[in-house]
Formats: sequence, C-alpha cells, structure tokens
Amino acid sequence: MLGSQRHRRRATSALAGLGLLATAVALQVGTDATPAHAATPHRVLFDDGHAEEAGNADWIVSTAKPDPLAQDSSPSAETDWTGALSSWGVALQKTGDYSLKTATSALTYGGSSTTDLSNFDTLVLPEPNTLFTTAEKTAIMNFVKNGGGLLMVSDHTGADRNNDGEDAVEILNDLMTNNSVDSTDPFGFSVDSLSIGSGYPAAISDSADPVLHGSFGTVTKSLIASGTTATLKPADNPSVKGLLYRSGYSGYTGAFFATSTFGSGRVAFWGDSSPVDDGTGQSGNTLYDGWNDTGATNAALALNATEWLSGASGGGGGTDCTDTQLLGNAGFESGATTWSAGSGVITDSTGESARTGSYYAWLGGNGTAGTETLAQSVVLPAGCTATLALYLHIDTAETTTTTAYDTLRVQVLNSSGTVLGTLATYSNLDAASGYTRRTLGLSGYAGQTVTLRFTGTEGSKLQTSFVIDDTALDVT
Repeated sequence: MLGSQRHRRRATSALAGLGLLATAVALQVGTDATPAHAATPHRVLFDDGHAEEAGNADWIVSTAKPDPLAQDSSPSAETDWTGALSSWGVALQKTGDYSLKTATSALTYGGSSTTDLSNFDTLVLPEPNTLFTTAEKTAIMNFVKNGGGLLMVSDHTGADRNNDGEDAVEILNDLMTNNSVDSTDPFGFSVDSLSIGSGYPAAISDSADPVLHGSFGTVTKSLIASGTTATLKPADNPSVKGLLYRSGYSGYTGAFFATSTFGSGRVAFWGDSSPVDDGTGQSGNTLYDGWNDTGATNAALALNATEWLSGASGGGGGTDCTDTQLLGNAGFESGATTWSAGSGVITDSTGESARTGSYYAWLGGNGTAGTETLAQSVVLPAGCTATLALYLHIDTAETTTTTAYDTLRVQVLNSSGTVLGTLATYSNLDAASGYTRRTLGLSGYAGQTVTLRFTGTEGSKLQTSFVIDDTALDVT
C-alpha cells in the first residue's frame, strides 16, 4: 500500500553509487537472429595498422584490404573470408546493415583517405601491438568525442607479439592517458596489468542493457584464455559500466567487458582477444576458436556491442533513430546497477511500494532537511526524438495547499556537470494516491551525452516522499 511515511529505513541489498552486480546467467539465444535492415549501413573500420597480424595473431576480417568484399562479395560462411575475425565480419555483412573496411595505415580524422575515421561510425582496435602516434591518438579521441564508437580489445600483459616492448595493455592505457584531447581518465577505466589464464566471466543482470540483450541474442558469459580485466573509476566518468566480470569480482574491479561514453560517442572494452578468434585464418598462425565456444556467448557479445557502438551518431554524421530504450536498469530490479544514487535511494523497502517488481527509487521521506539524488548518463543519438517517461508517486505529511516546501527536480546536465535545463519540478502540492505516468521531452539535447538527474529536496519537520519506478528513455 502506498502511504505517508514520515520516518523510514530503506532495506536495501544494492551497492551504493555506481556499484555493479555480477549475477545470474540468462537463457542463451543463438546469434543467427537478423535485425531489420538499417536505412543507412553502419560503417565499421577494423584496424590492421598496428601489428594486429604480428607473431601468431591474425586479427583481421579478411585478407582483402581495405574492402573484404573483394575476397567474396556475398559471404555466407566464416571461411569465405580469411582471418581470425572473419566470423565477426561475415555475421555483420550478412545482415545487410553494415559496411566493413580495414585500415592498414595511420589512423586519421578529418582527412581525405577512404579509411579516414570521419567516414565511419565505429572503430575496432583488435589487440593493437604498436603504440599509436600522437596524431593518431588525437584522431581517435576526437572521433569518439564527436559521436564515434570505439571497441578496444586487449590481451594479457606481456602479449608483445612483435617484440617491440609494448603490448595491448600498455598501448590502450597510453591512448587513454597520454593524448592531446583528454588525458584525465576520459572513459572512466584503466586496463589491468594481468595475465589471467582461464575463466568464463559472467554477465550482470540487466535486462535493459542493449549489449547484453541486443538483436543478436542474449549474453550470459564470455571467455578468458590468457587475458586481463579493467578497473572502473566512475568518479572520473559516471557513465562507465561493467557488463561481465571475472569470477569472484564485481563493482569497480575485475570487469572483463565494460562500456562507457565520451563526448557524444560510445566506448567498449574487452579484456581478451580469444573470444573473437574463430579458429580460422591464414596458414601458420596459432588460433583458438573462442567465437564458437559452447560455454560462452562471445558471438552475441561482439555483435551486440558493434550494434550498440554503431548506433551512436557516427564520426561522419550518420544517425540511427531505430526505436529503442536507452536507460539501463530502468525498473531498478538490479538494485543500484547503472544508476548513480545516494545510499538507500534504490530500495526494496516495504515503507513504500514498487509499481512493478520489488525495487524502486525513493527520494525524500525523511522529515528532515536534506537532499538526495538519482542519476544516469546516456548518449542521445543526433536527429532523433527522445522522450523520458517515468511513473511517479508522491505522498506527504505537509498540510499546506499553497506552499511547495519539498521538491523533486528532473534536470539535464552535460558531461562537465553543468545543468543544461530543468525538465520538470514536482512538490508536496502534487501529492496523490497511486503512481502517475509522466513524460518529458529530451529531443532538444539530441546528439549529446547527457546526465539525467532527479534531485529530491526536503525542508524540515514534515516528510514528502518522491517514489519513482518503471522509467524509460525512448528514442524514435
């Protein structure tokens, strides 16, 4: 029953802030599902200009470069293209929604070459083994900042395949900490200097996450076959999120697959190259078929991640307004995952009632002066219509019919924390029984990375509870 609760304790088992839960395994769905064709193919560039074929590695979609279609213009099997990543490439090509190319020279942004980053929506760095130049790092960071997607695939520390003194761990950390655009932990994570021999990292429980539950299937587990993890730093970038964790780890450590945003773009990290290795490739290479490993769902993870990354407004101005819902953990049933919230704000307390499920967000209700917040960062695709929807219940002990003593503000902030606008303000004067659905327009912020923040503020003496459940950020 919903009702006034002047003083209450929140019974919560969730982690505060941006803590992430590593939880159970969902039903595995095959990766043969084919999404509806995009009006404009998503443009994906695989890097092969940084020793991705050194030693026994073969991290390419095809030996035909830059265009894999030159090897086979209508591939139907992984062996139609030659490379350890051919299964990845062929699966994307078969949907009809993707245009793939391979870069073999220096990466640029804003240039005239056919593989310039401005011509693509997503860049894949499949275990680079030489350092990026200063100019390349500037190009990559600006590409992401302006709306591009970046997938960084690492390997274990010491995997120096060309013996130049640098491995993927060092190279990716150098990209994030030694560039001219933003070297202050721009993505909110660092790659760990580890060599983890084996394991099956498990996915968190988040039914709304588009990488874990995308068009290509449901992700349950991945694979470590000599790899590493990442340490998350949400204080530096609150949008960082761990999706799969090494056994025994959760929260900020042991993240095997993580996502984040930067500027208007999206970022993903994978701690090992073995999961995307399909076991085929050029003669003489030592390969491992992680793509088809029956204990994991690596294909779904790679393809869903590519889909999510390419859905951001691309570096060349591409737009994907496919109907989608952007908020993670939208109904709060995974506890404090995805959201940044004060202690106990996301709760399953019996003091109030969820609209659906067990968990909800409860701001205020203390009967003392104070402020509580709930926030989540999202990337709003350019040129799309975006609408925030939520169910809100307000109960109060205030008796006034004229004065707003306690308030809930719904605001939009940029990546620097500056308030761009207030979408709505509710107060004790809006108290009513039951939940009321509220819708708020966000289209004016399209093309930006923003933080949605709910701020509940109470005066002294009498409580007002602002109870939120079943949120959604719908893009069309």
